[in-house]
Amino acid sequence: MEEDDFIPNQFDDGNRAFLQAFLARGSMTLKEARPILASIFSAQEKLEKGEDAEPTAAGDVTVEDVESYVSAASAAASPFDMEIRSARHQATGERVWALVNTTSDPQTQLATLYSAEEMVFVRRVLDAMFDKFNTPRMEMMCLDGMQANKLRSAPRESNAGENNNDDEDEDGQPQQTQSLKGLKSSEVEHVMRTMVESGWFDRSRDGFYSLSARALMELRGWLVDMYNGNDEEDEDDGEDSDNAWQRVKFCEACRDVVTYGQRCAERDCLVRLHDACAEAFWRGNSNNAGANRNGGSGGGGRPCPRCAKEWTGRHFVGERAVTQTEAYQRGKRRSGRGGGRNSSIVEQIVEEAEEEEDGDGDTE
Repeated sequence: MEEDDFIPNQFDDGNRAFLQAFLARGSMTLKEARPILASIFSAQEKLEKGEDAEPTAAGDVTVEDVESYVSAASAAASPFDMEIRSARHQATGERVWALVNTTSDPQTQLATLYSAEEMVFVRRVLDAMFDKFNTPRMEMMCLDGMQANKLRSAPRESNAGENNNDDEDEDGQPQQTQSLKGLKSSEVEHVMRTMVESGWFDRSRDGFYSLSARALMELRGWLVDMYNGNDEEDEDDGEDSDNAWQRVKFCEACRDVVTYGQRCAERDCLVRLHDACAEAFWRGNSNNAGANRNGGSGGGGRPCPRCAKEWTGRHFVGERAVTQTEAYQRGKRRSGRGGGRNSSIVEQIVEEAEEEEDGDGDTE
């Protein structure tokens, strides 16, 4: 089969240039795509009209132009197990297109960029995001630099019996992680920085690292398989699998993964919403169907569509689960913006939430 057999009809040099730009970046927003296409259009005009051609301004590039080139690029990449997907950035609401690998897991993709020690560290970071810092009481699903630095070495043997996902490979077989030396603090900083630069992690203004929109699109299936694979345990506990708490949850409106957004005030309820989806969702559910269906009052406002408890909009998923607490705000006022003091406050808040979680378990 010749190379041309893979290329869609009317896929010209402009399409190739756009796909090459996408390959170099991994992801792209409308703001980033417009000047790229403007340059491509300007070059095409110059070829056709010579020096008399007027350059295309980025503002003249329409959303339809971007979508057309994205669609052609995705079709050209599909024979190589790649495609371009889109989603809204959870914090900004900005639309993001990402070129994703449809077949491989994160270990396979990152193995060409990082050493074995760095790969194991990245896996521990993911486990921390979706396990340690993701509980029914507090769904942070992120961590700061100090917390990442504490993951630079493998867990001690005394913790070997705990549920540490980095001790197993993708087939569930034990790995000899204890033989790895771990990373230095400077190496941790380098890995976290390159994960941000390569588009896998986002870093917020308050210094919290979380999975980027691109990573969530690419790793969605892997995240569900890895962190929601507790069906057998739920059945043993006698819980309804539809109501059992899950580590990876989805927006009630758009059905994408939620790691930054809003949650139901009822701790055991699984309903989550992205900020950008919330207003449209409530406009479409203004008849209080949730309260009528579940027999709840809904507090006279916006009832959760599943449990009918009033939706406050002040119960958060993501870093705001910590940063909007009174303890964090009080500590931030005392210590100023950023710094190790704020990280210590985060640790204290998380530890208190874990203690409350354990206490609830003891009383049940």
